[in-house]
Amino acid sequence: MVADRITILRIGADVKLETRPVDPRDFLRGDYVTLDYSISSLHGGALKELAGQGAPVFVRGTPVFVKLSPNHDGFYEAVSVHEAPVEVTNTQVLIRGRVAWGFCSGDVSGCTLQVRYGIESYFVPEGEGGKLEAARNQRKLTVVAAVAPTGRAAIKRLLIDGEPVYDEPWF
Repeated sequence: MVADRITILRIGADVKLETRPVDPRDFLRGDYVTLDYSISSLHGGALKELAGQGAPVFVRGTPVFVKLSPNHDGFYEAVSVHEAPVEVTNTQVLIRGRVAWGFCSGDVSGCTLQVRYGIESYFVPEGEGGKLEAARNQRKLTVVAAVAPTGRAAIKRLLIDGEPVYDEPWF
C-alpha cells in the first residue's frame, strides 16, 4: 500500500485543482479538511463521450475516467468522461474516479454527474484544520495532485494563495 502511494507521488503528473467551499463540516471525524473540486461536478458537454447514443446511465460506484486539460489559469478542468482509459495529449491527464451520483433530464445536455477521486479529504496536524478550511471557503486553497498513468491520484501539496503550506511525504 505504501509503495503504491510512493509510486503515484514520484511518477504521477502534477495537476493543479481548484477547490470549492464545502458545507457543513463534520466536527466528529478528527482534524482533516474536506475538499471538493470543480472537476467533481460534471455537466452536459463533458458527458458526451460517456453517453454514446443517448443519455448516460449512472450507477453509484461505477469507475470512470475523466480527461483533464489545463485552462488559461493553469488549473485542470474536465474535458470529457469515459468508461475506459483513452488516449491523452501531452498536456492532458486521465484521472480515475467513481460515480457518486448522477441525474439526467432529457438528453446529455441535461445531465449532471458527481465523481469522487479518492482525494476528497486531507488529514492535518491537530488544530490546523481551521486555517485550511477558512482558505478553502475563501477559494484561496489549491491542491496539487499527482496522477499516475493508471489514473490513480494522490494529494501531493496544498497551497494557500499559491504558496505551499503542506507537502505530502513519500512515506
